[in-house]
Amino acid sequence: MNNFEELEVWKLARQLRMNISVLVKKFHSEEKYRFVDQMVRASRSVTANIAEGFGRFHFQENIQFCRQSRGSLTELIHHLYCAFDEELIDIKQFDSLKNEIQQVLKLLNGYILYLKNAKSQTT
Repeated sequence: MNNFEELEVWKLARQLRMNISVLVKKFHSEEKYRFVDQMVRASRSVTANIAEGFGRFHFQENIQFCRQSRGSLTELIHHLYCAFDEELIDIKQFDSLKNEIQQVLKLLNGYILYLKNAKSQTT
């Protein structure tokens, strides 16, 4: 791989980020600075940390940035529950986005495992 844009996990996380962005634009304006900002920042953090980790020299640094991404993904699941509980999204939107997040988590966990194995082979 030559750049982070080739990573399947980054591509899927990018699509998730775009889907979150579309979703929150439909929320009423009073949520803009409370809830919308948190969801957008968490979704951006996922892709940003994958990209930044890819640019690091050592496997362990990359793994740590991927763990940050994983934390942001689980934060997004929490925000989905809040959006559902506050009736900002319906069950169909909730289930769809939660499933999408879980798919990114699976790929990310696989990528972390790959990095751990690559690290152990170089030492």
